[in-house]
Amino acid sequence: MNSARIVLLPLIAAVAMLAAGCGKSSKPETANDWASSFCSSVTTWKDSVQSAASPLKSGNITKDSVQTAFNDFKSATDTFVKSIKDLGKPPTDAGDQAKQNVDSLSTQVDDGVQSIQNSVKGITDVTTALAAATSVSSTLSSMTSAVQQTYQQLQQLDPKGELATAFQNADSCKSLQASANSS
Repeated sequence: MNSARIVLLPLIAAVAMLAAGCGKSSKPETANDWASSFCSSVTTWKDSVQSAASPLKSGNITKDSVQTAFNDFKSATDTFVKSIKDLGKPPTDAGDQAKQNVDSLSTQVDDGVQSIQNSVKGITDVTTALAAATSVSSTLSSMTSAVQQTYQQLQQLDPKGELATAFQNADSCKSLQASANSS
């Protein structure tokens, strides 16, 4: 039985070292990984926002429906901001500037959430619910524009073109690229 333990010790040690290495860093190691993660975060956020707003498009706008939509939107947005902040800077010459752009976007999105939250808090009846819905729609439009603008800026700031190439190559960026080309 002791010889079996001796044989298993190196295997257990190897598994332990591999497991320890798994949690070291979730930051993307290449420009392609960074761009793909950024685009995935944006796409997931856009889909979640559309899903959160969907019940409001039915015309049945109440204080509860707006509050539920806001809660879903806030959750999706909090996840989005955390995920893009967690990316850190891309491993390119323009990494520091890219991180600044992403941090600025995070601030703009957080400000948008606060604005929407203020609109939602003011709902007391159908009239104020409709006014809030208009304000929310305008703020969401501004936030979406800020995301799209940051995406375009990120592609253009790298002098060697590493990020632009990474964005072009990442499958998760294809729908964002199509949106950028159509605007």
